[in-house]
Amino acid sequence: MAEQGFVVSRETAWCPGCGNFGIVRALAKALSELGLKPQEVLFVSGIGQAGKLPHYISGNVLNTLHGRTLPTATGAKLANSDLTVIAVGGDGDGYAEGGNHFLHAIRRNVDITYIVHDNQVFGLTKGQASPRSDRGMVTGTTPLGAYNEPFNPLATAITLNAGFVARSFAGDQEHLARVLKAAIQHKGFALVDVLQPCVTFNRINTYQFYRSRVYDLDQEAGYDRSDRQAAWARSWEWGERIPIGIFYQVERPTLTDHFGDIVDVPLVKQELARGELVEELLHEFRVG
Repeated sequence: MAEQGFVVSRETAWCPGCGNFGIVRALAKALSELGLKPQEVLFVSGIGQAGKLPHYISGNVLNTLHGRTLPTATGAKLANSDLTVIAVGGDGDGYAEGGNHFLHAIRRNVDITYIVHDNQVFGLTKGQASPRSDRGMVTGTTPLGAYNEPFNPLATAITLNAGFVARSFAGDQEHLARVLKAAIQHKGFALVDVLQPCVTFNRINTYQFYRSRVYDLDQEAGYDRSDRQAAWARSWEWGERIPIGIFYQVERPTLTDHFGDIVDVPLVKQELARGELVEELLHEFRVG
């Protein structure tokens, strides 16, 4: 499959039927429809099944440590603000090891899109409970059922006044591509939490489970995505009905707005100045 240069690999390490296939195809479609080229996009990922996505789509790739996707993506965006930076991770990678970085990326409002493959387990390491596992879910690490309160990334992001908070479903590629396009076009930090069925280790949250429950907020008459209280309330709706779509969107100054020289000329294009202070600092660390 190719979408204006965004070629999606036919060879992957994902299980047949994995929800990740829907995500990578929807992402290729979104990037193509936005008129972007592979050399203009940087994919940053950590470790895990979700972290493999950048290997299967054309573009620049930077793999980093488990849970460290967001600070690395932030540095890349600060160094070259001309790049469209897309951070990719799973719910374990992003909300467990990377939970602290998630909070502060929202606060900084760096202009990146964060796609979280939310399958409610640690898929790469054989299905252990993740921060998103529902109470009572039996896994290799919770044989008597998960007992921790599930982490709610949407409510957390809305509480911190994230500029763009959305959820989609890997089984609806048209909806997901539409949400991803809006997220990439948003100026500031954009979260897209994707309900991604894990056909091997999660037999509860299946394609059928979601198809019988999801509904699109964009089709709800009178829903106002700028209403923070309403968005927060909807983020807790989980059970017989599960909302997808753009929950909340507002404009806020971004991290690069505070650094005019980075906005005007990306760091990667600036000349390296080696003044007296730099030379003095280097001299202190010289050996011999």
